[in-house]
Amino acid sequence: MHLSEITHPNQLHGLSIRQLQQIARQIRDKHLQTVAATGGHLGPGLGVVELTLGLYQTLDLDRDKVIWDVGHQAYPHKLITGRYSNFHTLRQKEGIAGYLKRCESKFDHFGAGHASTSISAALGMALARDLKGEKFKAVAVIGDGALTGGMALEAINHAGHLPKTNLLVVLNDNEMSISPNVGAIPRYLNKMRLSPPVQFIKDNFEEQFKHIPFVGESLSPELGRIKEGMKRLAVPKVGAVFEELGFTYIGPVDGHNLEELIATFQQAHQIPGPVLVHVATVKGKGYELAEQDQVGYHAQNPFNLTTGKAIPSSKPKPPAYAKVFAHTLVKLAEQNPKIIGITAAMATGTGLDKLQAKLPNQYIDVGIAEQHAVTLAAALASEGMRPVAAIYSTFLQRAYDQIIHDVCIQNLPVFFCLDRAGIVGADGPTHQGMYDIAYLRCIPNMVLMAPKDEAELQRMIVTGINYTKGAIAMRFPRGNGHGVPLMEEGWEPLEIGKAEILRTGDDVLILGYGTMVYPSMQAAEILSEHGIEATVVNARFAKPLDTELILPLAKKIGRVVTLEEGCVMGGFGSAVAEALLDADVVVPVKRIGVPDILVDHATPDESKAELGLTSHQIAERVLQAFFERQLSTVS
Repeated sequence: MHLSEITHPNQLHGLSIRQLQQIARQIRDKHLQTVAATGGHLGPGLGVVELTLGLYQTLDLDRDKVIWDVGHQAYPHKLITGRYSNFHTLRQKEGIAGYLKRCESKFDHFGAGHASTSISAALGMALARDLKGEKFKAVAVIGDGALTGGMALEAINHAGHLPKTNLLVVLNDNEMSISPNVGAIPRYLNKMRLSPPVQFIKDNFEEQFKHIPFVGESLSPELGRIKEGMKRLAVPKVGAVFEELGFTYIGPVDGHNLEELIATFQQAHQIPGPVLVHVATVKGKGYELAEQDQVGYHAQNPFNLTTGKAIPSSKPKPPAYAKVFAHTLVKLAEQNPKIIGITAAMATGTGLDKLQAKLPNQYIDVGIAEQHAVTLAAALASEGMRPVAAIYSTFLQRAYDQIIHDVCIQNLPVFFCLDRAGIVGADGPTHQGMYDIAYLRCIPNMVLMAPKDEAELQRMIVTGINYTKGAIAMRFPRGNGHGVPLMEEGWEPLEIGKAEILRTGDDVLILGYGTMVYPSMQAAEILSEHGIEATVVNARFAKPLDTELILPLAKKIGRVVTLEEGCVMGGFGSAVAEALLDADVVVPVKRIGVPDILVDHATPDESKAELGLTSHQIAERVLQAFFERQLSTVS
């Protein structure tokens, strides 16, 4: 059987180990060829090919439900659940998503782009199953990196308290999340991985004990306790924690031995209550370059499959915002030992790996634990340190209570640096940084700022480090800057809450925030070609707004446009509208940003065009809103 013939995972049933191994090779080939062409997550899926095939060989996927944590490890799952023929569209507009989506396949039982959710979801489905009197297996597949997330531990704690609820947790243990895992839990799992497997007490233990002359029958009431004690001695110390939490622990199992995997999963399905199967895998398995560089090949842009090198751009690009951020922070940290960079398992993505390499004592990776990262930062700030919490916009959502409760109520000076703010592209709705302006703006004791380009980013980093009156957050986008000149040192901080005028005109006031400042200027030039002159302001701060500048201009010009790369509801435009209303400046306001929709996976340019956020579209919308005109030359 060829992989292309598999449209339902139940077709795996009855295949020999040799046939499954052939399917495994075909999955890896298709996976590698596709990611090399389109970009995407590489190492996670390559590591779980045999795990997927072995697990699905023991399930009836018409009934049973498998919940994959995060979802980027589920490319093999996609390839055997009817998406082989469309897999070449991976992460492209209207193509196969890079994560799991319930609307994409009936086999995607729970969508996930953030880590540590699978055990909670699988347990919820198991509880619903039992309440409805249904019969199906509920399985969560979670990586050891995701196991450091507090939510996963909360779910384990709950599940272990439900001995009559059948639940299988498969721990995919490859010692990695995106970067090498940190903390006590991964260290503990490493002990398990290196310990020799120990079989549990045989099922006929009790019967054998009874046949001991003069002993067996007289100790019958104690047999249960003896058996349980013997079992705890038989389970290696490293598995005892899961046993104490109420799980039956099996493992470690070789995650690339199909025969062993199938036998283990078959055994696990027979055990009542919550069961954890510990599977040791190799991230990037089957592609030597990915095995050797598991961090670098976690995810890739399009690359040459033979050399492993990225396909070069047709023209040189300015430095990425994350690179400028990291370089500037390291320079400042060298001069200020109180600066502490904090990441939640995203060292390479945020650029803090540069800080780790240069100043390891001023770098902290807490693992996939954003809540802990924020409270840790608050405590560091309370002791006079200058914590810089570098967390993606979409991931900071996971620590919302800590931002309010531990940082802002106590008015502690934590500097939040929100990478990947705005439209991020192929990762889709779970990763779009749409909401940080809205969800942070409403919190007292919080300052919000966003740079128009990479040079202003440098100045804002200094501003954030120097600000000690409370929390301050800076958002910046994924991708490359505008190619403006950068400085190596001597950056001047910005005055809090002060904007700048970039262009003057009497017909319309355009207020741009962050990444939308340059499109604002371009739209103004287009409008000028058609006789409409705009004043363009780089707002710099969404909170506090520069009302001293904005209110008189709005009153004088009489037409206001706000531009932001984030949700319109509650965002920068809403802040401007509120300020105008509060000051009794009643003028028409056109807010342009992301409407109340989820932005699906596509390139950023495709998404912006669909949302009407290109400079030509902005000019067109201004014309239609205020001048009842339409330019046929504007597309």
